[in-house]
Amino acid sequence: MNPVMIIPTYVGSKRKTTSYNVVATYDHATPLTHQGELPRCLASIRDNGIDVPIILLVVSETGIERDASAKVREIAFAFSETLDIRVVDSEMVAQFHMRAEQLGIAGIKEGISLIGYGAMRNLGLIIAATLDYTELIFIDDDEVITHDDFLERALYGLGKLSQKGIPVLVKSGFFVDRRGQWQSKQSNAWYNRSWEQGVLFNKWITKAMSAPRLSRSNLLNGGIMAIHREAFRRVSFDPWIPRGEDLDYLLNVRMYGGGVWFDNQWSILHLPPTERNESQRFKQDIYRWIYEHRKLEFSKTQIDLLQIQPHTLDPYPGPFLENSITSRVFTTALLRTVGRPNDRQGYFKAAQAARREARAYAEMFCSKYFEFQLGWSQILATLEVDSRLKALFSDASRVSSMEPVDYESVMLESSNPLYVPPLPSEREQERTRALQPAAQAPQQAQAAPVSSSIPAMQGAPGLSEGAKPEIFDFELDLESLGIDIDTDPA
Repeated sequence: MNPVMIIPTYVGSKRKTTSYNVVATYDHATPLTHQGELPRCLASIRDNGIDVPIILLVVSETGIERDASAKVREIAFAFSETLDIRVVDSEMVAQFHMRAEQLGIAGIKEGISLIGYGAMRNLGLIIAATLDYTELIFIDDDEVITHDDFLERALYGLGKLSQKGIPVLVKSGFFVDRRGQWQSKQSNAWYNRSWEQGVLFNKWITKAMSAPRLSRSNLLNGGIMAIHREAFRRVSFDPWIPRGEDLDYLLNVRMYGGGVWFDNQWSILHLPPTERNESQRFKQDIYRWIYEHRKLEFSKTQIDLLQIQPHTLDPYPGPFLENSITSRVFTTALLRTVGRPNDRQGYFKAAQAARREARAYAEMFCSKYFEFQLGWSQILATLEVDSRLKALFSDASRVSSMEPVDYESVMLESSNPLYVPPLPSEREQERTRALQPAAQAPQQAQAAPVSSSIPAMQGAPGLSEGAKPEIFDFELDLESLGIDIDTDPA
């Protein structure tokens, strides 16, 4: 195993955002003048003795990118003696985009960047693949790790087989609040009678918490999720989803033949800031659910995708994927204009968005993801073997001081004839040779489904009778697929 932990950190001019962009609006952003939640998160990693490389993605408002990078670097430098931390900022991403164009991969700026939840996650996948990490663990900067075996819990079962011989390639844990509760505390007020997310979520997670440790999941929590290389090299995040890119990834993985698992013994403490613009958040939810519904409808026209019926995701989020979603969000928005008069104008605008803007957005962009995903495996196959990008994400991103980094010089050094990079391992050489034919394939080659090269999804035998849920089956030759076959998944 070779895991990495990626933590997006959001920096803004102030806590509440007044401007609005469907994709580039975040739940909370730390002002430049505040320390924010990141130091607390890094301290919890250090204090629990978690020894794993950490990559910080600096997501910032337009116009403050350099100041945001300097702020995050200063925080990271304070932990650099005990933690292996790297910082990826907008200047580094600009160099990445230039190199991608040189390699003949144009038009990926919208899909792989530091703008928007989905594009930011895709950047994390690219970095993990380029630096040869085999397991990627996402957490958020407003979370605190409370277990010294957090890493072991995160990797439990990942890359191994379930009882029925199905590879566990994507898994999620759960959040607990400061009182140690894992149920949603969303208000059940009268104005939410058409928007019972909290109630339905609690029904689902209550059942999942009493199931075997690993069970098939209806949800994927972006703040505590682990993705194996065999999944992130095949399936990308949707850059056009306004929010909820984690749940959307679950739908993407299912459409392309895979599944997501829930680990009811893997948790993290979630301590988000209290300042939030609820009407703006709700407006993004409107865009999200209408977009999600339209995307599933569009997927039915694609013969190479598995069809997802909303009822298979009951009790949550199935009802929010049904045809009734437009009337559901419109009704809720109108009721909140009365029930929450302090933000009446915000909810009135949300109601208008439900009828016009959100539907137009979904119609315009839902098909773009499938075009992007079509070339995802080809994009990764080309980028992950490039020595300049390895140097950019490895050498240039490492925190050794608070001074700005000349990323262009690092990339040029890696291409200098006098520069001798470390020799790759025999396994890395085999992977490179295996990828070379794919790199020469046409740009529009069909992206392989998650299950296409994994025998376990083609009727592999499960465990013998009487085996415990925690035991996995390793009879197949998973090593040839790059999947760890350690016989003790715990």
